[in-house]
Amino acid sequence: MRDRIKRIAILLNVVLLLAVGIVYANGLLKPIDYLFFDYNMKKAADHNPHESIIVVGIDEDSLAELGRFPWDRAVYPPFLDAMNQPENEPKAIVFDILFNEASEDEASDDALAESFSQYSNIVLPVIGITEGDVFGTTVVRRHELLTAYQLSKPLKKFADHTHLANINRVISDDGVIRQTWLKIKTEDGTVIPSLGYEAAKMYGADLSKYDDMTDPGKKIAKNTITIDYQLSTADFMTIPFISVLNGEIDPTVFKDAIVLVGFTSVGVGDESGQDSGITPIEKNMKLVYTHANIVNQLLKGSEVNYTPKWIEMLLAFTLFLFFIWLPWRTKNVVSFLVFAASLTAVYFAQFVLYESQATSMSIANIALAAILAYLANLSLKAYSESVQKSFVTRQFGRYISKDLVKQIVDQNIDIELGGDLKEITILFLDIRGFTPLSEKLTPPELVDTLNTMFNMITETTLRNEGTIDKFIGDAAMILFGAPLELKNHERMAVKTAYEIQQGMNKIRDNIIEKYGVEVNVGIGIHTGKVVVGNIGSYLRVDYTAIGDNVNIAARIESQTKKGQVHVSEQVYEKVKEHFLFDEGEDRMFKGKSHPIRVYEVLGVTD
Repeated sequence: MRDRIKRIAILLNVVLLLAVGIVYANGLLKPIDYLFFDYNMKKAADHNPHESIIVVGIDEDSLAELGRFPWDRAVYPPFLDAMNQPENEPKAIVFDILFNEASEDEASDDALAESFSQYSNIVLPVIGITEGDVFGTTVVRRHELLTAYQLSKPLKKFADHTHLANINRVISDDGVIRQTWLKIKTEDGTVIPSLGYEAAKMYGADLSKYDDMTDPGKKIAKNTITIDYQLSTADFMTIPFISVLNGEIDPTVFKDAIVLVGFTSVGVGDESGQDSGITPIEKNMKLVYTHANIVNQLLKGSEVNYTPKWIEMLLAFTLFLFFIWLPWRTKNVVSFLVFAASLTAVYFAQFVLYESQATSMSIANIALAAILAYLANLSLKAYSESVQKSFVTRQFGRYISKDLVKQIVDQNIDIELGGDLKEITILFLDIRGFTPLSEKLTPPELVDTLNTMFNMITETTLRNEGTIDKFIGDAAMILFGAPLELKNHERMAVKTAYEIQQGMNKIRDNIIEKYGVEVNVGIGIHTGKVVVGNIGSYLRVDYTAIGDNVNIAARIESQTKKGQVHVSEQVYEKVKEHFLFDEGEDRMFKGKSHPIRVYEVLGVTD
């Protein structure tokens, strides 16, 4: 049976390992890893913006005074003049607002173009059209920048006097903005930096380490990096557009700053429709603040790293093997505590790793490997124990105590066809006076009387950890020390015999009173090496003991008189300090060439 369970376990665990591999290869648990990643990023955020970042927001106050957006472009020249005061000019004024179409007032457009031409610190956004014409899909290659097949750019009169930067969004499968393309390229090879990259470059930040940086993964374009969101909307200095326009802000505030101009009011946007999105740190973030987070990251030189995939796979495989082994080698309570502690440790380890090193570890597949291995093997163990217990109960349930059945199951003792040589104590008993009793009783009365005696014998035997081998008519064979080892099996056998004789007193009195017939029990006990085990054929098997020492015990019992307990010299030597005996005598038994010394039990010394 054990071999069968082992084969099932091997097959089951191989199937589970393949299942984990399939789940991993297809990224089926990526949404769970996203949840852990977002939680880690939100908890690890320092909420400490770079001092040079300012957001100028198109907010409710600005809309209330200037009217519905889009505004007449005549408002922008005085706005730029208000910020570009001599000796207080910002390093960059970055618009997250499209100027790709002509307005209804050409004069306003010309005025804005003239204003742009006066300043060298203006950045305007472009949108790269990355879907191909044939299939409408975006093709990415790890060693190449993302290709934009078309560009949606500002009017030429604006573009000629400003820096251009892309505002393309990288959206994960679950709709969250976690990454950015620091650069994309056109079909002719022209490189277009992201809005954040261009702003940080104009500030004078050293961005060389980002130029060759790319997140791990196959389906990813070159220079795609994870945005290190450290700041929520409330963390940035945000100034209303109208306050700048009206000259209410001290010009020194903008000196050497990076000013990002974008929408902060709810429900307002330009023709791009890209005014807000879901981020790990905020569920509805205006995208001007996403760009501000990218600028903050580039200025501070931070990055988000990932543990190598081989480490995650090795950890998953190690835990898979460990949780195959654990349930079989420990108690269920212990294995569950270790299992729970291990998963908790993995979770906190990945959190500490992110918090201290900004390194993300994907643990969903690791947890899946551990959970499947543990639950499957725990269930298989429970099934194995159930089958084993059922088998043991069928074999021994009527003959040994429930505690011994449980011990056989708990110790995983395999019970197979065949026997072992071991030293045990054998007790034979026979009911004397049975023949005259059977002559006076009807068959139902006889069976009921026998059952009364055998019930008492059985209860006494099980109480003393004996095994009832068999009942043979009005006789019984009882083993001590098999199938489980039993300390002081000689003493337990004699104790059982003595208690049976004591129990017979009441039964004998009842039978005499009821039927006028006296019944007694004769008991013989011997200790020695015998063959014990499941002996028989595959059609019928019984647990029993065979050998010469079994025959000796039977011969000793055959010479007892009513109410006597006789033991061999081997038993006497082991228990003489605990029981009272006569002086003993040598007796000859059938089939023996030498006499065997036999002692009668008279009482207990304890």
